[in-house]
Amino acid sequence: MAAQDSSPRPAPSPGLTGAFFAPVRLLMSLIDAPLRAWQKAAGLTGMAGFFLLPNMAIFTIFVLLPLVINFVYSMSGGTAIFLAERTFVGAEQYERLLTCASYLDPGTCAEDRFWIAVRNTGLFLLVQVPLLIAVALVTALVLNRDLKARSFWRAVFFFPVLLSPVVVGLIWRWILQRQGLLNLLLYETAGADPHSWLSDRFWAFAAAVGVSIWAHVGFYALILLAGLQAIPKDIYEAAEMDGTRPTRVFWRITLPLLMPNLLVVLVLALIRAVQVFDEVYVLTGGGPGTSTMYLIQYIFETGFASQLRNPGLAAAASILMGIVLVVLTLIQIAASRASERRGQR
Repeated sequence: MAAQDSSPRPAPSPGLTGAFFAPVRLLMSLIDAPLRAWQKAAGLTGMAGFFLLPNMAIFTIFVLLPLVINFVYSMSGGTAIFLAERTFVGAEQYERLLTCASYLDPGTCAEDRFWIAVRNTGLFLLVQVPLLIAVALVTALVLNRDLKARSFWRAVFFFPVLLSPVVVGLIWRWILQRQGLLNLLLYETAGADPHSWLSDRFWAFAAAVGVSIWAHVGFYALILLAGLQAIPKDIYEAAEMDGTRPTRVFWRITLPLLMPNLLVVLVLALIRAVQVFDEVYVLTGGGPGTSTMYLIQYIFETGFASQLRNPGLAAAASILMGIVLVVLTLIQIAASRASERRGQR
């Protein structure tokens, strides 16, 4: 056995180390004196506020202030962008959005495009969110099993999340367009004639739902996978010793213990479904007609893209959408807490 080299290693030169750390020490000494004085004057609570101040300033500038400006825009009229050039109209924009003879018939509304977008978004939410959660749950259950190359498959399912929504829309547009890859495969395998998938109202909606699920399911599956791995294995071992069937284990053990993660997934999926825009806009442009025009596209086109733009109307629509999202989130949280109380009893 070869003898180990026990000769002492040369220590780093003190001159080089001192020269490297000298600017750091100088900077820390300059900061240390005012921080000590502030801590002595304000105490520990004051120090916590001091370190939170930069974060609160960023939150105020980039979140709170835009919300206030957006509300001010919603109370003004005209096509001008600068607030100084706009006129105060009060709740006129909200009245225009909410004036309808029948909310089930967008054609009877003063702003019919808004209610078409609301109807399309509601339909998208009702179809996409349950399918997304179901696919994410199945994916998480499969990836939680002892598979060969499990890390590789987890990366494969998560990879679409890393893509830009615009890239996702372009990829699927190249696949689904009339001269795209899907029609080529159908022609080569079955001799089928080319079909305009994105020009058909049903298939355009189906494509919007499917592409959004493909693009985001990896993120939600990762949340559910973390929840599955947090469940103690002793519970499953005890159920196996009792001879419990796998379906009963899923309904009686896995699903109840996974409920907190499912609630998080549900809230995030609902918020994202209401805010769907990027990949669908690139994929279909809101067409055919207005069949895949959703709320964010309506707000974007009304505020910026339309020749007769109306920033105030777009701001009012965005505030109404934000209120609905807050209400939905509060209802889901309240329902979850009520379910937890019933479970504790």
